[in-house]
Formats: sequence, C-alpha cells, structure tokens
Amino acid sequence: MLVASNRGPVSYTVGEDGSLDAKRGGGGLVSGLSAIGSDADALWVCSALSDGDREAVRRGIVGAGPEAPPQRGGGGRRAGEDGVRMLDVPADVHADAYNGIANSVLWFVHHMLYQTPLEPVFDAEFRRQWASYETYNRAFAEALAEEAAQGAAVVVQDYHLTLVPGMLRELRPDLRIGHFSHTPWAPPEYFRMLPDDVAGQVLRGMLGADRLGFLTERWAEAFTACAERFAGGLGGTRIGVHGLGADAEFLRKRAHEPDVEERMAALRQEIGEGRRTIVRVDRTELSKNIVRGMLAYRRLLEAHAEWRERVVHVAFAYPSRQDLAVYRDYTAEVQRLADEINAEYGTPGWKPVVLHVKDDFARSLAAYRLADVALVNPIRDGMNLVAKEVPVVSDAGCALVLSREAGAHEELGEDAITVNPYDVTGTAAALHEALSMRPDERAERSKRLAAAATALPPAQWFVDQLEALRG
Repeated sequence: MLVASNRGPVSYTVGEDGSLDAKRGGGGLVSGLSAIGSDADALWVCSALSDGDREAVRRGIVGAGPEAPPQRGGGGRRAGEDGVRMLDVPADVHADAYNGIANSVLWFVHHMLYQTPLEPVFDAEFRRQWASYETYNRAFAEALAEEAAQGAAVVVQDYHLTLVPGMLRELRPDLRIGHFSHTPWAPPEYFRMLPDDVAGQVLRGMLGADRLGFLTERWAEAFTACAERFAGGLGGTRIGVHGLGADAEFLRKRAHEPDVEERMAALRQEIGEGRRTIVRVDRTELSKNIVRGMLAYRRLLEAHAEWRERVVHVAFAYPSRQDLAVYRDYTAEVQRLADEINAEYGTPGWKPVVLHVKDDFARSLAAYRLADVALVNPIRDGMNLVAKEVPVVSDAGCALVLSREAGAHEELGEDAITVNPYDVTGTAAALHEALSMRPDERAERSKRLAAAATALPPAQWFVDQLEALRG
C-alpha cells in the first residue's frame, strides 16, 4: 500500500554539526495516516519541502537509492528505513504548483474566497504555473507507478494532487487508486470559475480513481454535481464519506502532561482570577474568519457591558503561508484588531484579548482545558478538528459556537450554537448565549459533543477508507 501527499509524516533540519534532525509532523492528515505506521508493506510518497528534506534525499535517508533492496511484491525499490520516499522536485516547480496553483487557486475556489470584482485573473502567468502543477503531479504519479507492487492500493491526498489518479491510471491500470479531499468542494456555480480546460483536467484527474473520499456528504454531493455537469458523470468512480474525528486517547493523555500544566498556570495569570474564557485556536488561514470573530467579540463588549472585565478572548492565531502577501496582511490585521480592542476596552487589571501568534501545541491544549466557550467560525472548512478537540479536552465542559459552514457542523450542530460566519452581530449574540449557559447544560452538551467528535478517530478513519478501496 502507498500513500501520497504533499507533506509527509516527517521533516528534517540540518544541525550546526551537519547532522539531520527528524521531526514528526502534526495535524489530522499525519495522525490519520500514521495508522499505517506498523505496516511493513506501506510506503509514504511526499515532497521534499525544505533544505533539510532535500539533504535527507541526497543522503538516501528518504529516497530510493540504487543500492536499496527490492520492495516485496516486486514493484520498484524500497525507500528509507522509515517507509518514506521524498521527491526532490525543483524548488521553483514546487513553489509554482504549491503556492501558485494549489494554495492560490484551488484552495480559493473550494473555500469560495475570491473577491470576484478583482480576482481571479487567469492569464499567461497562471498558465505557466499550471504547467508546473502538471509537472508536480506527474512526478508523484511516476514515483507511485515505480514503487507500487502489482495490484497495490494507492491513497492520494488532497487538492495538491488532483491530477495524480488519472495520470497514475494511465501508467498502472492494475492499481487500486483512492483520493481523499480534506477541503470542501466548490459547488458547480463556483467551480466553473476555473478555465474550462483546467476544470476538466481536475475532474478527469480525480475520476481516474476507483474511489473518492470526502469529509462530509455536502462536499461529496458538490463534487458529484460538478462531475455530472462538466465531466459527463462519475463513470465507474465510487464516492464515500469519512468524517475524520479527534483522537481522544492521545489528546486527553497529552493534555495532562507537565508542559501543559505549566502553560495553564501562565494562561491563568494572563486571564485573571475568576474570569470566563472564549477560546479559539487557528492558523491564520483566510478561511478561518479570525477577524470577524474578533469583531463579534468587540460587539459583545459593546452590547453587553456586564461582560467587561469578566471575560477574556484567548485567541491563538498561528501564522500560516507567510510567503504569500495576502496571508501576511491578514495576520497583521488580526494583530491590529486585537490591539485596538485592548486599547478601547482594557483596564489596568484586564486585558480583553490575549493573543498568541507563536505555534505552541502544549499551550493550545492548555487553552482547550480552560475553555468555557470555543469559537469556531470559519467562512468554509472541510471539517475543522479544533471544533472536535476542545469538547474532548475541556476540563469543565465548554459551549461550542460553530459556523454552519464548517464540515464539523454536520456532526456537532445539534449541540453547538450555530452561527452564520458573516453575521458579526449574530455571532456576538451567540457568544453571549454561550457565556450565559448554565454549567450543567454546558457540561452535558460538551459530553455529547465529545462523543460525536470521537466517533471516527484518525486510525479508524484511514482503515475504513482502505477497506472500502480494497473491497
């Protein structure tokens, strides 16, 4: 079995003495795919993303070398000892494919983020970058074709690699090919924004798979509608839904380790004695809607003076994709707005917004444990694991204010307080409702949310896909 994704389960940095340090990746994808870690016949094909990764490839640690022994099953060469093969795609090609197309076009289409009076503009530069996206996808298809044993299962991940299934099908028709989308899928009216030939390539590439997986019924139905409208239907491709859940055992254990306890003490000091907490933990993705969340919090303080000095918005906004100007600008706006709220409402003993922008998983878990209210208000999100993780970890139970546009809403909506992510006034009212919720109701809702959130933990999520593909 082979797995293909842009980012692999491990990354490397070069130490001052020239040694290579390996670090395991985080996130739902890595957690889910780690279910195959003990499978001796599993290989993960990914891209070298850093100088350290490329050095690891050069040293033969994560790339198939000429002296490597044959893979069992006779399908090419085994990669490094940890079952990872990194592809050293030229940095400029990767930048075009990853930033130019995947993150600046496909991500924007599926999350419906374009300011359409000005963007997108599909010009000659776009066509140049699209050629790099094709090259990047072909590198994966060729590596998978080389490595795969006869009849092997190949599971391709996400919008970075939409063309791989079709390309791989041409090279190795014997393989069982799956693709899983971790993002939403755009409805036909928005998907057709892509140039017709590019939209057709994406759909035909996806439909090269035997089976396509999505996080919710809504995204699966959107893809099916696009395929029927622009590609003549699904053909022989099957569709499945697998709602990735939180890993309760890992989270609860990790949340009670000493470094988390230390960060809880520090956060309590920042928050102040006896105050309620509204917690959010996000990357500064444009889709996460952090700015409107802060505007809603400011509206709460305007409309409900009784909460002043009694509540703190604990906001962790970890910088993301800072090599793109629009993301740098967004991160700066989050910081500016937090400063503005603190200047407007803060007192000598009360800081209304506690904002942290340096990524710290232990501190995130500490905030989860302290949360009275979790604010998860994305414009559009494939799932959103934060919505699932906070109820699992919260010590006293938390109220969940959840966007109806998050994939997690399909499973959690019944016990969450639902908001329209564009409605700042409505979100402020939801925050007031959440803060006012009786402790017993909050605890009971949180218990039900945690049960729903952990219904399909990462390991089972991946195994279910694999069994459906092989079945």
